[in-house]
Amino acid sequence: MREHPARTAPGRVPVTSLNHPTGWFDTPLGGYSGSMDQPSRPLTIALIDDYDVVVLGIARMLEPFADRVVIAEMDTNEPLNDAVDVVLYDSFAQSESDGGADIASLVRNPKARRVVVYTWSFHPDLVAAARRLRVDGYLSKALPARQLVEALEAVHAGEVVISDPAGRVRSAPGLNWPGREEGLTDRESEILALITQGRSNAEVCALTFLSPNTVKSYIRGLYRKIGVSSRTQAVLWGVAHGFTPDHRRIDHWRGGP
Repeated sequence: MREHPARTAPGRVPVTSLNHPTGWFDTPLGGYSGSMDQPSRPLTIALIDDYDVVVLGIARMLEPFADRVVIAEMDTNEPLNDAVDVVLYDSFAQSESDGGADIASLVRNPKARRVVVYTWSFHPDLVAAARRLRVDGYLSKALPARQLVEALEAVHAGEVVISDPAGRVRSAPGLNWPGREEGLTDRESEILALITQGRSNAEVCALTFLSPNTVKSYIRGLYRKIGVSSRTQAVLWGVAHGFTPDHRRIDHWRGGP
């Protein structure tokens, strides 16, 4: 297991300098204001998600900061040969609450110097599980690109950065997800992705920490938007519109060095 720097007493500071829309960063290494010195070279970042459209959206969002972050892994057919400064694990339709096996694999892999979860979901159980796995960051998908880069630089510098938004927030400008062009919201897209993976409503509830009635409401809404009336039709629509996951990106990391 990777060793983390020695930690000082936990601190909780408002992120006024970052203009964070939802309030706080939890920084066990004494506080993060976003004013730290930038590294002497761009950080190398590996993006992990089973959906290319999600990964490409993050990459495009970070393009204006190419002098500070460089995407080191994009192609699922080409495993990464060198270590990266930060692995950014996007939790879209992933098994984050399903035991955290993927995250644990990343944390164990010596090619991942730091591991950060990038997510909409801040249920206390998810945050606690991630911290038990010793991730280096747990960042909100509401963070604008500049603030995301600043948080990644803080993680690279040795801080453990946990953003703590109050409730569900909108995704940062530039992010993408399957079905967006057809009018699906980020949450509707994630639920349809889980349905396309063969998950039951109960499993969707467990993975998203949503109530059964909320999940049913999302399903009814997305059915209307894509013009289907049954689960089978929804799965077929999902398969035809890019909702089938591609596990090769995370499989490269599960294989170890």
